[in-house]
Amino acid sequence: MSTPKNYPLSRRNFIKVSAVTTAGVSMLSFNSIPEKMPAPMKRKFGNFDFEVTTLGLGGQASLQWTPADVDPVPIILKAFKLGVNYFDTSNLYAGSQLNYNKAFKILNLIPGESNYDEKLRKSIWLTSKTCMRWGKPGWPERKNVNNWSNGMPDVKCAVDDLKRSLSQVFGDNKGGYPEGAYLDMILIHTLNTTDEVNVLYEGLETPLDPNENLGALVALRDFRDGTNLTGMNPKNEKLVRHIGFSGHNNPPAMVDMIQRDEYGILEGMLIAINANDKTKYNMQHNVIPVAAAKGMGIIGMKVFADAAMYHKEPRWSRDPNDVFRKIGTPELPSRPLIEYSLSTPGIHTLIIGIGQIDDDPMKCQLIQNFYSAQINPNGMPENERKRIEDQATLIKPKSNYFQMEKVGLTAPGNLRKEGNKIVWDTALAGDAAVATYEVLVNGIKAGEVKHQPQTLKSKPFIFETSFKTGDKVEVVAVDRSGGRAAVQLA
Repeated sequence: MSTPKNYPLSRRNFIKVSAVTTAGVSMLSFNSIPEKMPAPMKRKFGNFDFEVTTLGLGGQASLQWTPADVDPVPIILKAFKLGVNYFDTSNLYAGSQLNYNKAFKILNLIPGESNYDEKLRKSIWLTSKTCMRWGKPGWPERKNVNNWSNGMPDVKCAVDDLKRSLSQVFGDNKGGYPEGAYLDMILIHTLNTTDEVNVLYEGLETPLDPNENLGALVALRDFRDGTNLTGMNPKNEKLVRHIGFSGHNNPPAMVDMIQRDEYGILEGMLIAINANDKTKYNMQHNVIPVAAAKGMGIIGMKVFADAAMYHKEPRWSRDPNDVFRKIGTPELPSRPLIEYSLSTPGIHTLIIGIGQIDDDPMKCQLIQNFYSAQINPNGMPENERKRIEDQATLIKPKSNYFQMEKVGLTAPGNLRKEGNKIVWDTALAGDAAVATYEVLVNGIKAGEVKHQPQTLKSKPFIFETSFKTGDKVEVVAVDRSGGRAAVQLA
């Protein structure tokens, strides 16, 4: 594949080209992909030795729910031509993985073929997902634990989903995949409950017995490391480079998922983040800081709430009619929404599903999203973020149907005494981030501890003080707006 020349983008030209997403008009006139496209902006991707483009191609929209008059393959090809290097799909996304297969054949990205472009393959990041929580077939049913794949009944566990992704993207769609095929990352898809977290960590937090069932994490680790500790990888294959998880709904469960990883398994997280985040149990002051502190690669999604900010009622998409094929609306332009998500501290890239592309750049979702994504991590001041939040809440107040209802600041968790030390786990934030913890003994402040993201259960907050039997000891979480939530030592 020949790569087009990329050119730097001046602030003046960026404002001109992206004006259509703000006001519906533009001062520029050019055809298809402009001759002098800017080099895409990139960010360091967590702890990975990889710089990711700020715009990634989502695996849903027309790649999954394909309208009759849309060919999804040119969408993928155009993303490559623009220089996008993060590509998303899933075992739950209908024909999405097969559409990548068609595009990858054109791009010479099938290992083993005589024209295989290994350099191009190494230049991109391909992620797929599994919603199977168990690592082996024959798993028991558990309450509040979802196991689901479009490949069922043939897919019986997370390992089967990993191989299905390789077969659909690079192979024959019949279970076969070529030697040298791999995913850059597989995500545990749409984590919802702590019960699911418990299953995922079986075989890690519990003794690993290959004769018993085990969670997806320990099984997928074998296919990352080329080991066979679980008995699921007798060929010692290395089929995936990294493992992570995704979530839309439950911040406490997602924080729990990260904090329990004492094993160096989780390296990436895909998370819902948009301008209506704070209307619900928010991600930006809870899960994202923990993942960032642990050095995970963090991908944002649902910037338009799966089109619920535009033409669709607040529910999951289910057919091609749900695919949004315009570029924002006058009431709620797309560019500020994209900039909001990408300026959320901790976010490295943002996947956006594309409804359609067009030869006219002013009508092409992909090109307009590309320009909108050219923003630095600190490129939006706090007052502008607040303005966009207010606008989104006014226009579409109930868009984030996929998130838990707002709870507000919580008290510190698991408060306990260890000798003369008071020990506790993180509080969870409401609209404002947690700032400090105050330690009170008989109502008198004994000291305080600055809040920082708690990355592991084994690294709680600690305060050493002297107190007597019968003393009333409290720890109070204080947020940046002055909100307080206290818990008393039992």
